[in-house]
Amino acid sequence: MGGRVDRRRFGQQGEDAAVAHLLAQGFRVRARNFVCRWGELDIVAERDGLVAFVEVRMRSHAAWGDPAHTVSGKKQRRVVKAALHYLFAHDLRGKEIRFDVVTVLGHGDRQQVEHIPNAFDAGM
Repeated sequence: MGGRVDRRRFGQQGEDAAVAHLLAQGFRVRARNFVCRWGELDIVAERDGLVAFVEVRMRSHAAWGDPAHTVSGKKQRRVVKAALHYLFAHDLRGKEIRFDVVTVLGHGDRQQVEHIPNAFDAGM
């Protein structure tokens, strides 16, 4: 069991790294792990009137492939539906929005974080 990764802790570390990256880019985090009947939003961030719905994807090693490729069409549709719910629930209609992916490769001090703005759109 020594080589095994605690998935929950690994996921939390990845989300924390994504939040730190977004904050360094001037975003304000509005919400983390927003859940509604249509899905979950990992991070909702805002900067200069733009609301970014951010899907966070992690991989422990590059050998497992690019984590950005794991955001399926089905997942994108769920994120879009949850984002629409979030917009209406928080009276943010009319705001500029986009759907980003932040990938985190590795863990600990060796994490590599990549931010992909406009990774997908509401039309899929």
